[in-house]
Amino acid sequence: MAKKATKSFILRVDSDTMDAIEKWAADEFRSTNGQLQWIITEALRKARRLPKKKKSETDNQEDSSDETQV
Repeated sequence: MAKKATKSFILRVDSDTMDAIEKWAADEFRSTNGQLQWIITEALRKARRLPKKKKSETDNQEDSSDETQV
Protein backbone atom coordinates (compact mmCIF):
# COMPACT_ATOMS: atom_id res chain seq x y z
CA MET A 1 0.00 0.00 0.00
CA ALA A 2 1.44 3.38 -0.97
CA LYS A 3 1.92 5.85 1.84
CA LYS A 4 0.28 9.26 1.39
CA ALA A 5 2.54 12.30 1.33
CA THR A 6 2.03 14.65 4.23
CA LYS A 7 2.65 18.37 4.56
CA SER A 8 3.63 20.11 7.76
CA PHE A 9 2.38 23.54 8.78
CA ILE A 10 2.17 25.72 11.84
CA LEU A 11 -1.25 26.20 13.39
CA ARG A 12 -1.94 28.87 15.98
CA VAL A 13 -4.80 28.01 18.32
CA ASP A 14 -5.86 29.84 21.47
CA SER A 15 -5.16 27.97 24.70
CA ASP A 16 -8.82 27.25 25.55
CA THR A 17 -9.40 25.68 22.13
CA MET A 18 -6.18 23.68 22.39
CA ASP A 19 -7.15 22.43 25.85
CA ALA A 20 -10.50 21.26 24.46
CA ILE A 21 -8.82 19.52 21.50
CA GLU A 22 -6.31 17.79 23.79
CA LYS A 23 -9.09 16.58 26.11
CA TRP A 24 -11.17 15.36 23.18
CA ALA A 25 -8.13 13.54 21.76
CA ALA A 26 -7.46 11.87 25.11
CA ASP A 27 -11.12 10.84 25.41
CA GLU A 28 -10.88 9.11 22.02
CA PHE A 29 -7.41 7.63 22.60
CA ARG A 30 -5.84 9.71 19.83
CA SER A 31 -2.84 11.99 19.70
CA THR A 32 -3.59 15.69 19.48
CA ASN A 33 -2.25 15.67 15.92
CA GLY A 34 -4.41 12.67 15.03
CA GLN A 35 -7.46 14.39 16.51
CA LEU A 36 -6.83 17.53 14.47
CA GLN A 37 -6.43 15.43 11.30
CA TRP A 38 -9.71 13.65 12.09
CA ILE A 39 -11.54 16.94 12.75
CA ILE A 40 -10.30 18.42 9.47
CA THR A 41 -11.11 15.28 7.48
CA GLU A 42 -14.63 15.09 8.94
CA ALA A 43 -15.27 18.76 8.18
CA LEU A 44 -14.08 18.28 4.59
CA ARG A 45 -16.18 15.12 4.19
CA LYS A 46 -19.33 16.81 5.50
CA ALA A 47 -18.74 19.78 3.19
CA ARG A 48 -18.14 17.36 0.31
CA ARG A 49 -14.72 18.90 -0.27
CA LEU A 50 -12.65 15.70 -0.22
CA PRO A 51 -11.44 14.45 -3.60
CA LYS A 52 -13.29 11.39 -4.84
CA LYS A 53 -11.47 8.12 -4.20
CA LYS A 54 -10.10 6.27 -7.19
CA LYS A 55 -10.81 2.59 -7.61
CA SER A 56 -7.96 0.46 -6.32
CA GLU A 57 -6.04 -1.86 -8.59
CA THR A 58 -7.81 -4.86 -7.06
CA ASP A 59 -11.22 -3.36 -7.81
CA ASN A 60 -10.16 -2.77 -11.41
CA GLN A 61 -8.95 -6.37 -11.71
CA GLU A 62 -12.23 -7.69 -10.28
CA ASP A 63 -14.22 -5.50 -12.69
CA SER A 64 -12.29 -6.76 -15.70
CA SER A 65 -12.62 -10.41 -14.62
CA ASP A 66 -16.39 -9.93 -14.30
CA GLU A 67 -16.56 -8.76 -17.90
CA THR A 68 -14.81 -11.90 -19.17
CA GLN A 69 -17.23 -14.23 -17.37
CA VAL A 70 -20.24 -13.86 -19.63
